[in-house]
Amino acid sequence: MAKNTSSKIKELKGIKPDSITEKDLNRLREVVGAVNENKLSIGNLEVQKHSLVHQSAAINERLQLLQEEFIKEYKTLDIDINTGAIKYNEDDEANKKD
Repeated sequence: MAKNTSSKIKELKGIKPDSITEKDLNRLREVVGAVNENKLSIGNLEVQKHSLVHQSAAINERLQLLQEEFIKEYKTLDIDINTGAIKYNEDDEANKKD
């Protein structure tokens, strides 16, 4: 209780503390540490995201090249991915027979 009385006396006299209490310092460090951890995690996720975006662009480019090959060779992109069967529309069937 003496400590509480002492701080009240200092407050009434207008004396300001030089530093925060050890308990408050620990609480502050804990919160700031959590903020920093979250920022680091977000940064790591952004790096992963950036890498995946580039990988996705490269994969899409490969798909586009493959589609161009299929258009030249098969004249269609309507291909069953499970069986490889090509589905031609009626106009394509007439051209295929010619």
